Amino acid sequence: MIGRGSEWRRWEPHIHAPGTVLNNQFGGGTPWETYLTSLETATPKIEAIAVTDYYLTDIYQEVLRYKAAGRLPSVQLIFPNVELRLDVAAKTGFVNLHLLVSPEDPRHVEELDRILQRLQFQAHGDTFNCTRQDLISLGKKADTSIIDDRAALAHGATQFKVNFDQLRRVMRESDWAKANILIAVAGAAGDGTSGLRQAADATMRQEIEKFAHIIFSSSPAQREFWCGRRGVTLDQLRERYGGCKPCLHGSDAHDQQTVGQPVEDRYSWIKGGLEFDALRQACIDPEGRAHVAVEPPRTAMPSQVISHVSLADAGWAATPSIPLNPGLVAIIGARGSGKTALGLGLITSS
Repeated sequence: MIGRGSEWRRWEPHIHAPGTVLNNQFGGGTPWETYLTSLETATPKIEAIAVTDYYLTDIYQEVLRYKAAGRLPSVQLIFPNVELRLDVAAKTGFVNLHLLVSPEDPRHVEELDRILQRLQFQAHGDTFNCTRQDLISLGKKADTSIIDDRAALAHGATQFKVNFDQLRRVMRESDWAKANILIAVAGAAGDGTSGLRQAADATMRQEIEKFAHIIFSSSPAQREFWCGRRGVTLDQLRERYGGCKPCLHGSDAHDQQTVGQPVEDRYSWIKGGLEFDALRQACIDPEGRAHVAVEPPRTAMPSQVISHVSLADAGWAATPSIPLNPGLVAIIGARGSGKTALGLGLITSS
């Protein structure tokens, strides 16, 4: 079957779920039912979701189990987003950095866990790895009054900070990580790189942003900057930051009311198929394949777009119905294959 090609689709690149390690406000008697229903009925339709949690992949795997049971029928792509806090102070917290992981490898969860285990935090005369058990141990050592493992996990996650140089080295030394992980960094002031405003922080901010593939921001000014249209040229972006970068924005939901509801309806749109490769392509062509707004960019008025071509009385045609992309600019085929006839048919129909 012939597909329609690259189209603008709504992605939710940053959303937590019931049971998230920190700030879990998904209340109610049936939090998962409410959460899944909100995603299924969201408007515009959500077709790709990055399930986000701090340091761990447990919640992502839970969403996959619901998907396998028949929930989220319109969501064709689900992948993990592991949120880390760097040991770099921003305006009101620490810089948040995200590992967006391709789900194409059947063993991607195991491989991702191996990467996370290499991140270490030293405190209280001990070394803690980025694992569930070590986060619990860290939480209990940081506050000896904590007995409950769930409370210790949350407290440990607030204490664990990832050293930026260590993370960069772990990524550099893993061929799997380089092939399967995209880095996103928060661009806000409170917990992002915009909070690094002192002259002494300039080099660190530049290094973090250069390391990242994606900037989490809904700001039009940031989008213009990262596309080389404001305050910096394309050549300067390449020299200082390794090139242009897409800006994306999610609801960052920690409660039922904000599931799939980003501030000011600034939705993320990616042009491409429902596969992780579309995100990679957006990193190569941010201006043409990534957009944050209420609606995706329009290439033409809907009334001026031909949605498909049907060939009547054409038993010879292997594909009698051909969907057309709204951005169609050319018909390609061998000599004598019917390009001119198809083109004339389209002109006549229009």
